[in-house]
Amino acid sequence: MRYWHLDRPRQAGQFDLSRVTSLVSAIGRDDANALAAEVLNMLGPATSVTQCTVFAYELGNRPRTVSVADHRGGRFLRDVADTYARLFYALDGNQQIVTGGSADKPGSSLVLHWQSSADIAHDGYRTACYATPNVSDRLSLLLQPAADIWLSVNLYRESDAGNFQPAEVELVESLAPLIGESARHHYTIRGQSQLGIPQMMLARLRGLCPTLSKRELDALRGVLEGRSAVEIAECMGVKPSSVVTYQKRAYQRLGISSQRQLFALCLATDQG
Repeated sequence: MRYWHLDRPRQAGQFDLSRVTSLVSAIGRDDANALAAEVLNMLGPATSVTQCTVFAYELGNRPRTVSVADHRGGRFLRDVADTYARLFYALDGNQQIVTGGSADKPGSSLVLHWQSSADIAHDGYRTACYATPNVSDRLSLLLQPAADIWLSVNLYRESDAGNFQPAEVELVESLAPLIGESARHHYTIRGQSQLGIPQMMLARLRGLCPTLSKRELDALRGVLEGRSAVEIAECMGVKPSSVVTYQKRAYQRLGISSQRQLFALCLATDQG
C-alpha cells in the first residue's frame, strides 16, 4: 500500500478524443452511474480496469456512493460499495489521506493511492471487497473539493489480470487531472445536493464532541435517519442491544439523555 501526490502529473501518450468527450458529457447527467461507466470506457481497454466506484467522504461521515459501474452490470458492485460503507471503510488505507489533516488548500492536489488485497489484514474486509468481487488491487484517485469533503475515484482490476503494471499506473497518472476534474464538477452539480440533513446534523455532533467513536456515530446516524434499533443493528452488523449501548454512551458524552434532546442539540443555534 502506498500513495503519492500528483501535483504536476505527466502528460503522455495519445487518447481517444471520443472517449474523452463521452466522459465530459457524463458530468451532471441524471444517470448517477454514467460518470463511473465512462471512466471504465476510457481506462478499461488499456489498463484492464473492470470496476469503478466514486465515493464522497463528507463532513466526517461514512462514505457515500456517488457513481458506480461494473462490467457485470446490475447491483452487484453497488451492494459491495454499500457493505464497504457500512462496515469496512475505516480499515481502508484511503482513511490516512482523508483524515490526515493535509495542509494543502482544498483542490490544490491530486493523490493516487495504490492498495492490493495483500495489503489488507482484516479477513472480512478483504473477503467482502476484494475476494468476492474478484479484485486483485485498486488505484484510488483522491481529491478534496472542500475543506471537509474528499472524493475518491476507485479503479479495480480483476484477479485474473494481476496487479497494475508500471505503464498502466503511468497512464492513470496522465489522465488523473481529467478524471479528477470530471468527478469534482459532477459532484458539484449532482452529488453535493444529495448531502442530507442527517449527515449535516452528524457533522455538528462530531464538532461538539470529537471523542465520539465510530460505532457511537453510526448508532446516532441511525437515530437521525429515523431508523429503529433493529434497523440500525442490521446496518451496523451488530445486535440491537449493542445499538442501545452505543446510543447511551454517545448520549453521555454529549450530556443528553433522550432523542428529543439529541435533535434539539443538532438544531440549536449557536449563541455568540
